[in-house]
Amino acid sequence: MIDPKLLRSDPEGVARNLARRGFTLDVEALRALEEKRKHWQVETDRLRAERNANAKAVGMAKGKGEDVAPLIARGEQLTKELEQADAALNAVQRELEEWQLTLPNLLHESVPDGRDESANVEVRRWGEPRKFDFEPKDHVEIGERLAGLDFEAAARISGARFAVMRNGVARLHRALAQFMLDLHTREHGYTEVYTPYLVQRHALVGTGQLPKFEQDLFAVKGEQDFFLIPTAEVSLTNLVREQIVPAEALPMRLTAHTPCFRSEAGSHGKDTRGMIRQHQFDKVELVHIVRPQDSYQALEELTSHAEEVLKRLGLPYRVVALCSGDIGFGSSKTYDLEVWLPAQQRYREISSCSNCEAFQARRMQARWRNPETGKPEPVHTLNGSGVAVGRALVAVLENYQNADGSVTVPEVLRPYMGGLERIEPVKK
Repeated sequence: MIDPKLLRSDPEGVARNLARRGFTLDVEALRALEEKRKHWQVETDRLRAERNANAKAVGMAKGKGEDVAPLIARGEQLTKELEQADAALNAVQRELEEWQLTLPNLLHESVPDGRDESANVEVRRWGEPRKFDFEPKDHVEIGERLAGLDFEAAARISGARFAVMRNGVARLHRALAQFMLDLHTREHGYTEVYTPYLVQRHALVGTGQLPKFEQDLFAVKGEQDFFLIPTAEVSLTNLVREQIVPAEALPMRLTAHTPCFRSEAGSHGKDTRGMIRQHQFDKVELVHIVRPQDSYQALEELTSHAEEVLKRLGLPYRVVALCSGDIGFGSSKTYDLEVWLPAQQRYREISSCSNCEAFQARRMQARWRNPETGKPEPVHTLNGSGVAVGRALVAVLENYQNADGSVTVPEVLRPYMGGLERIEPVKK
């Protein structure tokens, strides 16, 4: 949520910032709502003061033995008028809040301008794509040769955009997640957390998925308040919901390995083959809760932690800064990590690392006590994939494939696979 004080004091400045996203802020509608709120705020304050003065007058009149009936009648009338004014004030405040929940976050000044992903700016690359002396296969064909990926079985059970993994591929998938968790907890200072996979509506409002993106979520039938998590960002970030975090507890670095569930409502016809875009996929999530002055340094650190996963796996990748037209609803600045996929001959997103500043914190009422002022203030929240496990599996299968159909296990994963060096194809 954008700072309400800023919305009131500089609506034109907010409108200019949001226009970079292609979002039009109706400044006149905002002003009309704000004037309405001010009117009812003044009216409730006036009526409350008058009712309090009237109550004192009743006490004084009783002490003097005077007739208090007219004062009591006036008090009853004031109470009724105050209730009506309070109801009107609450209604306009709800309208303002619901409207504010539809506004995206303000962009950091360093975010490049652009209409879509074609305007994203490459920041750096790591690693050289492998030169094959044979025609590289895609992960679907590799997985079938290894008897490790079965999309037909998944379709019989659940329909499209699901996968069944078996044998060495299933072990490789598990090894990737364990490796990521160990790296982040042992070397990057994260606390591992196990969180619910079902969350209530208010948690998704807090992190910004609701109310705008409900069509992208899976709701539990019969339980209107329950949704399957689209990312562990939701459950991890909401751990500080309605909390005042002591200054000495910051920064907080949290990680979790969870399945993620997404309807992919806007992705009809995109990536229909294989594991790139699925309704259910695993991800190791990274979340930082930090002091506001530290959040942009934290973004660089979080991004480097996700990069380290790809470096240790020996997977070529690049980092891109998302432009104003491609950045997420709740983010002030985002870096995407894109891994090289030989079969597609291009880089594909495997991690998104974002600084949401105080946007989520205001929605969640997540604060820290600033020792300089002694007052509670919104924390800054950051999140990133460290990384998407399914897409990492795709990248390993394609980048480490051999001409005979086998796949070499990256060295860092071998301890998690009992020392196995190669996953061999299964002869039919």
